[in-house]
Amino acid sequence: MIRLNLLLLIAVLGSAMYLVHTQYLSRQLFTELHRVELETRRLELDQDRLQVEKRAQATPLRIEKLAKEQLKMRTTTPAITQYVRQDGTVIPAVAMPATAATAPAQRPATPRGAH
Repeated sequence: MIRLNLLLLIAVLGSAMYLVHTQYLSRQLFTELHRVELETRRLELDQDRLQVEKRAQATPLRIEKLAKEQLKMRTTTPAITQYVRQDGTVIPAVAMPATAATAPAQRPATPRGAH
């Protein structure tokens, strides 16, 4: 009977030690999870802030201002437009004929049977 009691005592002590060890690991994993969640939130906030900054930097007025000031660009007009063929030769600029610009719109076709 003493052997059985000693064996049960060793089993109880072993299971208690295993329980303490698993609780310790569980707490470690929980604190690591909490730390990672905080880091994730921080990174998401940082990404949102950067997206807002990116949108602010890419406004059309700001881009146009930078293009004019830093790149010395200007808006296109037919007078400064040059057309280039595939072989690299430049086609002289041609003004659009007045007849094409002022031509009346074509009448829509009438459906069959409607007179």
